Amino acid sequence: MSQTRRPAAPPLQQAPDTIERLLEIMSRLRAPEGGCPWDIAQNFETVAPYTIEEAYEVADAIARKDMDDLCDELGDLLFQVVFHAQMGKERGAFDFSKVVAAICDKMERRHPHVFGDVTLADADAQVRAWEEQKARERAARAQSEGRTPSALDGVARGLPALMRAVKLQKRAARVGFDWDNPKDVIAKIREELDEVEEVLEKKEAPERRLEEMGDLLFSCANLARFMESDPEDALVAANAKFERRFKYIEESLAAKGRSIDGEGLADMEALWVQAKSTGL
Repeated sequence: MSQTRRPAAPPLQQAPDTIERLLEIMSRLRAPEGGCPWDIAQNFETVAPYTIEEAYEVADAIARKDMDDLCDELGDLLFQVVFHAQMGKERGAFDFSKVVAAICDKMERRHPHVFGDVTLADADAQVRAWEEQKARERAARAQSEGRTPSALDGVARGLPALMRAVKLQKRAARVGFDWDNPKDVIAKIREELDEVEEVLEKKEAPERRLEEMGDLLFSCANLARFMESDPEDALVAANAKFERRFKYIEESLAAKGRSIDGEGLADMEALWVQAKSTGL
């Protein structure tokens, strides 16, 4: 069966290795005539998960200290910004230039000690000044939207849940809504754990179990904040530890010609303790 060959697209007009070239590529991909069907079909909502994924892949490359991969992943993340900017341009809402102008203005506004005549004593003073400026910006935005400002304004809903929990807790703590010490948080965790146990014993509805589990996790995140430990980092480390020890069990059984499938829990638990004793 014969196929109709699509005519080759004309070459890009912009010089290589410039942001203008990338913007032109994005515009071409979204062009109704001759563009890429997949790219044309996307919108802000469908692209957002890819943006989040690319940010995580940047973080992963940094964790692995792979500079070549980091360069590649940063390009992928930049492409996501350009993708959103192109869709904004098509709606007449904003374009890439406006995105750049907004971040430039924000950085200058939030660094008056660099771009203005303000003098700050140290890094801590800079952090306080940064937060005060952000608070003023949030208050101004609330006023422009005709609503009462909240100390919790600006904590993005799209953040990972543990990260957002800590940010909400820190915001509340700034206005005095906080526990006095870690022991109070530990007592709260015990209280929440009792409530989880209660809904399990009573076989309550999934919605109630979900609610109580959420309360427990929120309290654990709060304890991590008091311990000055990032709960996300703590869980990443715990995940890695679990993987190491579980693979030790698999490898130990394989060395004996056995498979983990069908093994008794007692034998697996003994190997888990053995893995722990080796420092895994």
